Amino acid sequence: MIRQLQSLKSVYDRAVIAVERRLDRWFLGLAARAVFAAVLLPYYWNSALTKFDGLFAISDSAYYQIALPAVDAAGGDVSAVAFFPWGLMVIFGTYGEAILPVLVVLGLFTRVAAAGMIGFILVQSLTDILVHKVDAATIGALFDRFPDSVILDQRLLWIFPLLYLAVKGAGVLSLDKLLCTLWTRRMQ
Repeated sequence: MIRQLQSLKSVYDRAVIAVERRLDRWFLGLAARAVFAAVLLPYYWNSALTKFDGLFAISDSAYYQIALPAVDAAGGDVSAVAFFPWGLMVIFGTYGEAILPVLVVLGLFTRVAAAGMIGFILVQSLTDILVHKVDAATIGALFDRFPDSVILDQRLLWIFPLLYLAVKGAGVLSLDKLLCTLWTRRMQ
């Protein structure tokens, strides 16, 4: 019986090693970017589009979505909102929401873009809680039996593929790898 178990374990070990070898350095980075593209790219692009009036003009809507307390303090006059810190936050938030997801999907500057998206999601969540004052059910709680809260449950799941990309990179099937290869060849 022990020999049979050892033999079974040996078959399992060989199979796991073979799968790891075949998928190493390309699969998980590609899968993380594909999941991000399927689930979050449309969400962030649609949200970003609500913040632009034309290609480079940030709309008043961006100020209402990102810097509502400052707009309220300015009596609803977006032009009266202070550039620092509010206007700067709106600019970085708006362009970050448009550019960072594309960089993640393309696998270009992936580690930085993924870390930027993690920061963006954290700021987005804090804005929802502190500025837009979402209710407790929307915030949710970790380690409860309900996995459907928008902020703690869903956004934690959003962050996980980005965390993988920030730590491990996009893998060999990415623009990062292509640029690195071209740079290495040029330097030799």
